[in-house]
Amino acid sequence: MKASLLPSVAAALASIVLALPTVPPPVPAGGIGTSLTDVPVYKPMSEFDAQSFQLALNQELIELDLFNYALAKFSPEEFEEAGLGPDEQFLIKFFAEQEVGHATLFKNMLGSNASEACQYSYPFETVSEFIDFSVKLTRSGESGTLGFLPHLNSQASAALINEAISTESRQEFALRQFEGLFPVPFWFTPTITQSMAWTLLAPYITACPASNPKLMWQNFPALNITNSPNGTVLTNGSLAIPSLSTNRTALSSPGDKITLSWEGPGKQVGPNNSYTTTTSAGQPQFAAWISQLNVTYTPLEDVHDQCRSATTTQPGGEVYGNGTAPTVNGTMFVLITDKDLFVTPYNLSMLNKHVVAGPASYTAG
Repeated sequence: MKASLLPSVAAALASIVLALPTVPPPVPAGGIGTSLTDVPVYKPMSEFDAQSFQLALNQELIELDLFNYALAKFSPEEFEEAGLGPDEQFLIKFFAEQEVGHATLFKNMLGSNASEACQYSYPFETVSEFIDFSVKLTRSGESGTLGFLPHLNSQASAALINEAISTESRQEFALRQFEGLFPVPFWFTPTITQSMAWTLLAPYITACPASNPKLMWQNFPALNITNSPNGTVLTNGSLAIPSLSTNRTALSSPGDKITLSWEGPGKQVGPNNSYTTTTSAGQPQFAAWISQLNVTYTPLEDVHDQCRSATTTQPGGEVYGNGTAPTVNGTMFVLITDKDLFVTPYNLSMLNKHVVAGPASYTAG
């Protein structure tokens, strides 16, 4: 090609490029809140929303208090004896700062009706027990919030809450490392209903300001797993030490016999003992194991109605069949029910009316 022809060829190619369509492809049809006319509203749009936000705010407030309380209760030397040096202690302090942000998020959405901090009571006396309790508390808050997000009328608010609860998941991950556990021995985080979350949370709240709104969620009778796995102790009896990761991927096994005892309805619980436990269920028949994507039922054995006790067996199975993740692992939840009702994570609230007692947290690994 002659050199004199090159400019004309380049100009022709440029004109072809300019003639190509520059309009972006069409947006796929569907979706929620994707129209230019959909203005996001970051506040509750129903009583369901408001009560869910209040529950989550109470969860954030106790976690804020918990981390600060532990840093004040235990000396730096006590933390170091448990394997948690200045860097780890600073991370716990930062967890508390994160909770300030999370609580502020819910207060901003709730406005003048937002709950304020309460007085709390914690079931630990050592650093190791504090870490173990924190693993359980962050998991129940995480699972309770994930459970209601898809049902909110205000999906704009759900988008903000997602950003907070994903941070809580990272807290639980680090706390499990502090306990010397495998940090994430599951494929999916289980969800629970608001009433299940409130049942787990309320016993640790002793008193609240009179101005705090009353929560409408049900309090189920308490369930106690009397031989629940203890993540703070190794099989040789020594205390577990913090670890970035470990091969302690399970603390229990399928087929383990689990002993259960539970309270009857009518007990006063929660702040100022202003809530009463209730149940609409019939006779206890099953243990419901809420873990990963599944609710697995095992029959109760050795049931003693008068003293409200029974045994059951930890189930086996894998999430997607042979060679996949064990169905029961990590910190999950056990309830006593009157029926082995088939439910999925999205319609788990259908199980509420069948709950005799629980949930109880169960750290299977």
